[in-house]
Amino acid sequence: MASSNKSDSVKKLIKQHPKLTHTENIKVVSHVQREIGEWFLNTLMLNGVNVAFKYKRKKLYKSLTGQYVNITYYPEIETVAGFDIDIMKIVRLKIA
Repeated sequence: MASSNKSDSVKKLIKQHPKLTHTENIKVVSHVQREIGEWFLNTLMLNGVNVAFKYKRKKLYKSLTGQYVNITYYPEIETVAGFDIDIMKIVRLKIA
């Protein structure tokens, strides 16, 4: 029953924000955390996906490498050294 509540909350979130995408049970192949000011920028690379997934946290978090996760995200463009790079901005992340 709890899983249907999670599905309902994800469906509601996506309905309110149509640009969001939700992916379940995907494996994290790389997880890097960098301190930037008061925040830790987390970058995930996921199995079979050639785009970085990024999110910020106030505290250092355990490594997610090898874990399966459920994520909700939206596409964004980040400019690095004058080049536009596609990234995915994570708004919700749960270990599967």
